[in-house]
Amino acid sequence: MRPKNTYIAIFFSVFVVLSAYFFFLTSVNADTNISATSTERFAWDDIDGWWDFYSTNTVYVWGTRIDGYASSTVGEISLNCANTSIGNICSSSNYGICNGLNATHNTDGTCTNGDASGDLSGYAWNDTIGWISFSCKNHNPSCSHRGSGTGDYGVYIGGTGDFHGYAWNDVVGWISFNCANNSSCGSSNFKVNTNWRSTSTIGYLESSIFDTQSTGGALLNSVIWQGFSPTNTCVDFQFAASNSSSGPWNYKGPSGNATSYYGAPCASNPFGGTGCAPTNTSICVNKSDFVNYRYIRYKARLTSNLVQTQTPQIDDIILNWNP
Repeated sequence: MRPKNTYIAIFFSVFVVLSAYFFFLTSVNADTNISATSTERFAWDDIDGWWDFYSTNTVYVWGTRIDGYASSTVGEISLNCANTSIGNICSSSNYGICNGLNATHNTDGTCTNGDASGDLSGYAWNDTIGWISFSCKNHNPSCSHRGSGTGDYGVYIGGTGDFHGYAWNDVVGWISFNCANNSSCGSSNFKVNTNWRSTSTIGYLESSIFDTQSTGGALLNSVIWQGFSPTNTCVDFQFAASNSSSGPWNYKGPSGNATSYYGAPCASNPFGGTGCAPTNTSICVNKSDFVNYRYIRYKARLTSNLVQTQTPQIDDIILNWNP
């Protein structure tokens, strides 16, 4: 018997929700996302002492760059020429801290190829001590940014938002961003912490209830989605089936429960597997989990890139079942 398809247009509901979120993310002029806690806002150098990344209420960590300026005994530590205490000076001095080792700082204050890795690169500036390098790779591409060998150094942000490692300045030497760098936290507890995380944003779309009108139950075969998935974004699916229009709706992925999502093309896994589902491609399911049920629902998971600037756009979803 020929499989039946159901066709659902869902572009408006998916795209508007996620694009509204990203507009908020990129257009709000926030003050700072550095911790106000006294032990989570300072870096240290042995000549000038404490560098305070919170007190100016300007330092903000983004997925591609860092904005603002810190305070110190030698004055403002400027992290981006675009937002110094006297305004944008990028036209006369282009510098800044980028989030990503392969990023390039631009004269508009942005960073091309910032990748939200947490590895910081580029230079900060202070009028008294001059340039402050946040990575050995600024001048030696073969060095190790997170290494501890001769010539290796760098500042990076870990998974909990803590800064780690050292920056370097020719006048004051090493600037430590975490007392754990040299196991000195017992005598001097300090670090810089941000609530920024290197993570994607995830949105979900749960479908309405689809009635196969097969009183004896249908067999769900596969799903196809149409739309656009930018680089480093992802779309995948879970499904639920029931013989009652009121459920229960227990969503399942390839693992047979809600811990995984379908995304592998039928050509690579006819029994259903994980992965990011390509557009215009049949994604098979484990049919034994969805056989002899009249009603079907899906849950689509849309994952942004790490920088949180791109999100998938779903135009249509096609479910394929046998009665």
